[in-house]
Parts: sequence; C-alpha cells; structure tokens
Amino acid sequence: MEEIQMPIDGTLDLHAFLPQEAKSVVEEYLLACVEKGIYEIKIIHGKGKGVLAHTIQAFLKNHPNVIEFWTDTGPSGWGATIVRLKGNYAFSDPIK
Repeated sequence: MEEIQMPIDGTLDLHAFLPQEAKSVVEEYLLACVEKGIYEIKIIHGKGKGVLAHTIQAFLKNHPNVIEFWTDTGPSGWGATIVRLKGNYAFSDPIK
C-alpha cells in the first residue's frame, strides 16, 4: 500500500482511502490534529448511500476522546461530519 501524505489542517477527505481503511485513518488524523492544537475537525466522507458516514459516526460515538460530532450543515451538507475533541487525547482501544 502506498503511503498517502496529507496536510494536518483540520479537514480530512476520505475519498483517497479505501472504506476498510477509514477508521484507522480517522484515528491517526484525530491524534495528529490534537498534537497540532486542532480540536475541531471536518471529516469529508461523501454522501453516496451513507454507509461510510454511518461507519465513521458509529466509530466516533464510541471514541473516548470525542466530545461531540454532528453532520455538517455547510455547503457540503450531509457529506461531512464535524468532530470536537478533548485536548487530553490518548489513543483509543485498538481498532477492530
């Protein structure tokens, strides 16, 4: 698998990743953002049938470092999820 470099700027676009990679990519990105002092993140998962959105939101719901999340109401509509994180971030349990 080719390593993908992406900026840590608070916006994660999952279009470049396979669906089965999504949870681990989100976990790593959340940690990288907190290390840079970014506590509100936009995760772009696309609209489609909503499967990836559901997967990501189920993951966030059980994540111990997520304060809250909601479907974006901006121009991307329900193709993105906004996440607010705790500042004292630690890796969650291993991703299943």
